[in-house]
Amino acid sequence: MTEFEQRLGYTFKNAALLENALTHSSYANENRCACGSNERLEFLGDSILGMAVAGFLYKNCPNMPEGKMSRLRAELVCEDSLYEVAKELRLGDSLRLGHGEERSGGRERPSILADAVEAVIAAIYLDSGADMAKKVINRFILSRFKADGKFVNRDWKTALQEYVQREAGHRLEYVLIGERGPDHSKIFTVSAVIDGQTAGTGDGRSKKEAEQTAAKSALEKFER
Repeated sequence: MTEFEQRLGYTFKNAALLENALTHSSYANENRCACGSNERLEFLGDSILGMAVAGFLYKNCPNMPEGKMSRLRAELVCEDSLYEVAKELRLGDSLRLGHGEERSGGRERPSILADAVEAVIAAIYLDSGADMAKKVINRFILSRFKADGKFVNRDWKTALQEYVQREAGHRLEYVLIGERGPDHSKIFTVSAVIDGQTAGTGDGRSKKEAEQTAAKSALEKFER
């Protein structure tokens, strides 16, 4: 946990909060942990993160309409965005997982890592208050905001959907075209298909990640 705190740039006064934030339900159930899993912290962290991002956009984008602010907030707090934060922090190295989840590749599963990021945010909030939680959110999440209203890590699927819907009548779908590797470390290949034609293809460690990569491939072709 000390190495994780160094990467996070924050040292907990109450180390039990961080331990709780890094405890997946599979570990808590197997070991009957008194602190329980990180699910309650995740619930709190989701609200703290949403409020921080909403406040940031309201303050820094005075001319931006509500609809666009909602879309930008969704991009920053979505699973894919938080997964990128988790990878930057190497959060998976510090997770406490049950044996089954460990064997099935839980340390690299986007949903588990994204949830743990929210739990860590809540743990910081409980340990030192809202201002410190906002500092960490600013450093790892809001730093992705650009002056042009875009983010370093786009929600490519949402962006492609909006591109396709500029004209009515077009159909976008994602098709799984292959998978490889052992069960605990599979790589999925997905195509983004528009009106029956392949627009982009991508790989990922989950189907959702592969869909994002495929959407990115398609959009980059369209935006050239």
